[in-house]
Amino acid sequence: MDELTLTFSFLLILYLSVSGINSTTFTVVNKCNFTLWPASLSIGAAPALSTTGFSLLTDESMAINAPTAWSGRFWGRTDCKEDSTGKFSWSTGDCGSGKVSCSGSGSMPPTTLIEFTLAGDRQSNDFYDVSLVDGYNLPLLVVPRGPSGTSCPSVGCVVDVNGECPAELMVYSDNQRVNVVGCTSSCAAFNSSQFCCDGDHNTPETCPPTNYSQFFKTACPRAYSYAYDDKDSTSICSSADYTITFCPVSNSRTGSSLLATNSILVQ
Repeated sequence: MDELTLTFSFLLILYLSVSGINSTTFTVVNKCNFTLWPASLSIGAAPALSTTGFSLLTDESMAINAPTAWSGRFWGRTDCKEDSTGKFSWSTGDCGSGKVSCSGSGSMPPTTLIEFTLAGDRQSNDFYDVSLVDGYNLPLLVVPRGPSGTSCPSVGCVVDVNGECPAELMVYSDNQRVNVVGCTSSCAAFNSSQFCCDGDHNTPETCPPTNYSQFFKTACPRAYSYAYDDKDSTSICSSADYTITFCPVSNSRTGSSLLATNSILVQ
């Protein structure tokens, strides 16, 4: 191969990378009947995405490209407030930055999380899950769109967990304790190694499921319910794009049917 061919090949690879052809596209959709503020956090050495926080009106969406081998998470923030100094805060999902962008800060419980590890093995498979380890604030659905003819699992937590939340895990929007905005994790509520799976309870054997984690698992069987809930909570796809829809349905019965089949065949 001569020098000119090598140069052309290098420029072609560079173009494909920069143009986003080799990237994964996340399309974030707001079907909630209120304004939503999605956010993202890159994990480890993964670069930050083009946006780490933004707002979506009802029925609005935004497409975000992630580089190959990206690892991170998405979540939704609710009920934005701005104080006299221009600092922003949210009732749930707040990352503490005081801004619409989170800029490397993670969410505070309770938050429904969507986690991705793109090209996470030698076969370049993507690993993804919905996690309730930090509790729940919003219903959501993740639908992969792989190459034509492939079948990849959809995952989510599409029911109203807040409406069934144990009283001791309920999070309210104000001191009147009327409006439940989230169902926090038992770890965040009690700060005990028994529920956080740390200290003397840092193995699957010493930190089995609790009544609280089983509550989350019963509500959303395809989601992570606590730290060692690995068996059926992580899904795999390859070379896919992903649509993340917040508040995908208006009632739990419809929501259950969305996940009744474990995969969607791309035509």
